[in-house]
Amino acid sequence: MKRYFVKDGRVFYPVEDDPQRGRGSFKATHAGQLAAPNGLAVLDASRLPEFALDDTLRAALDAGRLTVVNTARPDWERMLEPRRAGKKRVHILAVGDVGATLLMGLKLLGGDVIDSIGVCDLSAALAERWATEMEQVSLPWDYDAFPRVEVVDAEHLFECDVFVFAASKSVPPVGAGGDVRMAQFRDNAAIVRQYARMARRARFRGLWAQMSDPVDPLAQVAYRESNLDENGSWDGRGLLPEQVQGYGLGVMNARAAYYAKRDARFSSFLADGRSFGPHGTGLWIANSLSHYDEALSRELTERTLEANIKMRELGFKPYAAPALSSGALSLLLTLRGEWHCGSVFLDGVYLGCKNRVTDAGVETELLPHIPDALFAHIADAAAGLKEMV
Repeated sequence: MKRYFVKDGRVFYPVEDDPQRGRGSFKATHAGQLAAPNGLAVLDASRLPEFALDDTLRAALDAGRLTVVNTARPDWERMLEPRRAGKKRVHILAVGDVGATLLMGLKLLGGDVIDSIGVCDLSAALAERWATEMEQVSLPWDYDAFPRVEVVDAEHLFECDVFVFAASKSVPPVGAGGDVRMAQFRDNAAIVRQYARMARRARFRGLWAQMSDPVDPLAQVAYRESNLDENGSWDGRGLLPEQVQGYGLGVMNARAAYYAKRDARFSSFLADGRSFGPHGTGLWIANSLSHYDEALSRELTERTLEANIKMRELGFKPYAAPALSSGALSLLLTLRGEWHCGSVFLDGVYLGCKNRVTDAGVETELLPHIPDALFAHIADAAAGLKEMV
C-alpha cells in the first residue's frame, strides 16, 4: 500500500495496527502520532517519536487535513466517508432524571445543530409526557426556533445521527456511600449489550453517546459488544471505536472549576488546569499544566470526587449538573466541532481528555509537555480501566 492516499481532498495515512485495540481513525496533529498512533503519548508532544514526513504529508498535517486510518480493521474503507453536514437527528434512550434534564438542555440550546430529538422509554406514557411538554416550549415570535421533539419506538431507535444512552437499571438510593457508579456497572452493562447488538444489526453509523454510569467502562462495553458475531467472537463489523464517546468528564471538570473559584489555592486550574481519566475512581485533576503541583492536584481531585457524595448527603440525587455539563453542553460542543471533555478510545480503553470532532477525525488535545507525575496518573487511570473491562 502507498504511504498515503488522497480521497475527496482529504489525505489519509494508513497504519496496520491492532484491529481490536487500535484506534480506527483520528486527526493527526504531530508527525510522531503516525509512528505511535495508540498509546497515551499521543497526548504529549514531548513523548512522541521523531517521524519524517514528505511534503504532501507535512502540508496536510499543517493544514489540519491529515487522517490516520487503521487498515487492519475489517471494512476499514467506511472510515473514509465524510461527516454528514447539516443539523442532526438525536435520539435519547430513557427520559428519567438524567435523560429529561439532558432533553431540556438540548431543546433550549441546540437549535443551531439539532433538527429534531426523538425520545424512547420503557414507559410509553413517560416518553409521551416529555415529548408533549417539550413541544409546548417555544418563543412567542418564532415557533420553529427550537428542535422538535417526538416519541420514537425501539424499532427506529438507531435511525439517527446521535444515539444517547441514558438508561439505567438501578440508581443507588440517596444515602448510599462510596463510589456508587461502580455498583451500577453489572446491571447497566447488560442493558448496554442489548442495545449495542441492536446498533450492530441496524448498521448504525452515527455517534453513540454514553451517559449512564459508570460512563467509561460502559462505553467500552458498547464498542466491544457491537463487534461480536453470533458466536460471541470479535469480527470488527460493529461500531468503530471513534463512533463511541463517554460523556462523564464534563461535570468533573466543572466541579473542579467550582472549587477553584472558591479557594484561591486552586485558582490556577481556571487558567490552565486539566481533567483526565474516568467519571469516578481514577479521575485526576491537574491544578495547572505550567505550574503543576502534586499535592494541590491531589486535594482538588479528592474534592471533585466527593462532590457527588456531598450532594447525596444533602438528601438529593446529583443528576442535574451531570446531565447538563457532561450531557447537553458537551454533546452540543461535540456537534459544533468544539473542544470539550469526554472519553475517547485511547490505549485500548475509553479515557477522558479534552477533544473535539473535526472533518479529519477525532482530535485529542496535544500538550507540549505533561509533567511526569501527571502522566503517571493518566497511565494509572488507563490501567485501572483495562483491569475493569
